Amino acid sequence: MSAPTPLPTADALARARLLVAPSLDSDLVREVERITGRGAEPLTDVPPPSDAPLLCVGDALPDALRTDRLLWFHSVNAGTDPLLARGPWPGPALLTRTVGRMGERMAQYVLGWMLAEAQSVPEFTEQHTRAHWERLPSELVAGQTALVYGTGRIGAAVGRLLSACGVRTVGVARTPRYGSGPGPDPVVPPGFDRVIAAAEDTGALGEARWVISTLPLTAATAGFFGAARFAAVRGATFVNVGRGATVDMGALETALREGRVRRAVLDVLPVEPAAPEDPVWRLPRTVITSHSAGITTDEDIAVDFAACWADVTAGRRPGLTVDTARGY
Repeated sequence: MSAPTPLPTADALARARLLVAPSLDSDLVREVERITGRGAEPLTDVPPPSDAPLLCVGDALPDALRTDRLLWFHSVNAGTDPLLARGPWPGPALLTRTVGRMGERMAQYVLGWMLAEAQSVPEFTEQHTRAHWERLPSELVAGQTALVYGTGRIGAAVGRLLSACGVRTVGVARTPRYGSGPGPDPVVPPGFDRVIAAAEDTGALGEARWVISTLPLTAATAGFFGAARFAAVRGATFVNVGRGATVDMGALETALREGRVRRAVLDVLPVEPAAPEDPVWRLPRTVITSHSAGITTDEDIAVDFAACWADVTAGRRPGLTVDTARGY
């Protein structure tokens, strides 16, 4: 595990110039100014004069600011892979992110599509277009198994909501956490019935009714859902609210056409937005939505930045700190 980034010192934080992305709403900028007690300057690709440390709030970090002047960058997005993919991260700089109520929104998105499928909503919608009356069977989600990849804030929120509906939830973690007690079992976060390691998911994939991904995009998760994993699926519906590039789309198409994946609901794609001629629109039994399952609001940004500011000024490491070596 990489060494944690040192927290900004009180002196450096007091001297830091506040830079905010031009895309931020003026009310949000005023709130960030209130939280930090200083005026904001535009975050551009030209660093401001002087050698003062830089405190930045935005969605992108220009190359010119990837220097040892960067003290802290707070991302207005939950996914920080675009920030980290642009080049080496300035080692001493703290990186925090915005999550807000994203987990709650994504959980409702996932549950909504699960319930729609269980109640044959796509089939009834198609029947309606043909003015066709026919009873269709429904199923209960309670008692069925959802395999949720990612057991962090977002995955746990999905697990909690599904558990409240009686769904058996199995969390999949890259490296499950183990407690300090004598038992060999991993720590099970609230919302999950059990947690397994990603390297041991073959059997669980064959038992799941729904396979749900909340994974971030890192070097370890690129193409994570490939031919081997989809080969282990036995009729599950695949829902992706994480990152599009975690999925080998060719492998998913094969699994859909062979019937191993029953349906797919994709809120994210490897390339966005998908052009009208993109073959993803022609995948069988698939619905694509416009990366909208967990839209971040200005309130989310303000609340999370304020919490991070309170932690840093008190000498605590924010819970929303990103491990830049791991990518989340």
